[in-house]
Amino acid sequence: MNITEMLALIGLGFVLKKLLKSEKPFDYLRILVNDILLAFFIFGNVASKDLSYLLSIKTVFLYVFLIIGISLSTSYLYGRFRLKNDPWAGALMVLSVYPNTAALGFPIASLFLKDITPAILYSTTNSLIVIPIVTFIAAHYSSGGASVKDSFLKALKFPPTFANLIALALVIAGIKLPGWFLGPVKTIGWWSIPLLLIYFGSRITLRALELRKLLEVGTFRIAIPFAFVFLTLRNAKPEVFYSVLVEASMPPAIAANAILAQYRLKAEEAISVTFVLTILVIGLFVLLKALLG
Repeated sequence: MNITEMLALIGLGFVLKKLLKSEKPFDYLRILVNDILLAFFIFGNVASKDLSYLLSIKTVFLYVFLIIGISLSTSYLYGRFRLKNDPWAGALMVLSVYPNTAALGFPIASLFLKDITPAILYSTTNSLIVIPIVTFIAAHYSSGGASVKDSFLKALKFPPTFANLIALALVIAGIKLPGWFLGPVKTIGWWSIPLLLIYFGSRITLRALELRKLLEVGTFRIAIPFAFVFLTLRNAKPEVFYSVLVEASMPPAIAANAILAQYRLKAEEAISVTFVLTILVIGLFVLLKALLG
């Protein structure tokens, strides 16, 4: 999938939302993609690998923790000393720590790589760690309450995460599934990528956009992780470097905005910032791809 196709699918989602003027079709689309197709996609790609492959990309798992730590600590310190008691400090942390590693990360990673399994492993590992963290942050900075344990268990029950864990268990156990089974699984799962982009397009809004907040989220969610990965990992294998660079630099996830809305924590500002940063990130990687030929 190329950039033109990605933008067309995002645009299609936006137009369909305007024409249909109903959330129901997009709710069904979200369930189809998130709960079914994405699980097929992740399972097929991960289960087709072997243990030696996983060991060869252990750097990917290390960088998940490094990027979470960097984004969380820098946004926290900025919020504590610059924003102080402003509720936006909590929203900034959520947006900075929770990237859109699937709906946008997978298509962009595919611009640079034929095999995006390292990106998939980064994404699912990241989500497993991040979901309880950002839920706790949103609850802490709002009037709500949240259980970190319940959030973590919810992450484990998410079909793509569960599919990833099952696939990893098979790989570690040395169980190789036949090609006649994995082939159709991956083919069905591939449809999650274009449909994710259509769904993302349906979420677009520019309400309550503020330049200062755009720059703040852009700095902690994109600029700092991008610079860190580029400077420290550029000599790694291409499949590791580009997977981590893309996944670490993604704009905030749609799910991050949903969590903020759940706790009534600056949701409108967050959605506007997320959309603009998504367009900027697409432009960033289009430029990078052009420079690399």
